[in-house]
Amino acid sequence: MSWKTLDDMDLRGKRVLVRVDINVPVENGRVTDDTRIQRIVPTVHDILAKGGKPLLLAHFGRPKGKRVQDLSLLVVKPALEAALARKVVLAETLEAAETGTEEIAAADVVLLENIRFHPGETANDPEFAQRLAGLGDVYCNDAFSAAHRAHASTEGLARLLPACAGRLMQAELSALEAALAKPERPVGAVVGGAKVSTKIELLENLVNRLDLLVIGGGMANTFLAAMGAQLGKSLSEPDFFDTAKDIMAQADKAGCRVLLPVDGLVAREFAAGADHEVVQLGPDTVLDDDQMVLDAGPDTVELVQNAFAGLKTLIWNGPMGAFEIAPFDTATVAAAQAAARLTRDGALISVAGGGDTVAALNQAGAADDFTYISTAGGAFLEWMEGKTLPGVAALGG
Repeated sequence: MSWKTLDDMDLRGKRVLVRVDINVPVENGRVTDDTRIQRIVPTVHDILAKGGKPLLLAHFGRPKGKRVQDLSLLVVKPALEAALARKVVLAETLEAAETGTEEIAAADVVLLENIRFHPGETANDPEFAQRLAGLGDVYCNDAFSAAHRAHASTEGLARLLPACAGRLMQAELSALEAALAKPERPVGAVVGGAKVSTKIELLENLVNRLDLLVIGGGMANTFLAAMGAQLGKSLSEPDFFDTAKDIMAQADKAGCRVLLPVDGLVAREFAAGADHEVVQLGPDTVLDDDQMVLDAGPDTVELVQNAFAGLKTLIWNGPMGAFEIAPFDTATVAAAQAAARLTRDGALISVAGGGDTVAALNQAGAADDFTYISTAGGAFLEWMEGKTLPGVAALGG
């Protein structure tokens, strides 16, 4: 990839338009998780250190091109100031940013009000992008999580100003390139979650790039049922049985080993501490009509752990079972801890992201030991699906 970074840019005396993702959870007017805010701090500090003035462009919620007071970025300003350890001035309108009030002119860091208050943002309107470009001298994209959107602040601006990746974007792209574009082999992936239907393109792309694919969660039921298993009231998608068979055939042709659960935790109700039993799983499995598979079993966990030990690179997307409720988090926790241990020992490069993945790895106490965890959801998945991300392509990647 040929994208530039902050190291390639002369920022002294320059106004730097920085696309960031600070779309954080808020309750009762307070930020409850500032992870995304913390992750942009290195970029902002580096711009300031190089003599530049950061003007942050960000969205918050989905105002659909209208000014919605409840979606003002004013609510995140205190957390942003705390993270940056400096005052941030909110430019409440685009006009205020253009004319430059005394407060804006004197500020070290300026935050432009919710960029999605403007219909030209999501439409990637050229005139709107040109207005934004007039606010700066350099464009820096530090929002990988929004890079799959061809919006004015993610794609349009990059074609109008000298452009580079911020530190978070740089870290995301480097990690993903290491995991999928140029991985140390053997390379494997865990793909879990409820439905095959939401991850068809991901699975089709991965089986042609991997040496090992571990399929978990509800989607594993669809693969097992496609092979003939009768899994009671387990979550599965009969409309995608042929798709599952096709993916297995593609994997076999590509030399990718697919590891499906060989046993599972089976219960008659989905509830914390529900009575359950371990049942062997395979094409001949027949469960009662009121039984359901809610997690992989101990034999599967052992197979997965042994398979991890033979890998050099691991990509993780999605849980291996209904991890939200014990004891059906057992397989996810055990497998995640095994990956974390191998990473900590220097034997494995581990990259994770998307959906419930971060929550599952945090629950397992494994997140801190993974090589890299992406906070991007859709962008992470689309990259793994092999799609071109407009916000990355516009940087020259």
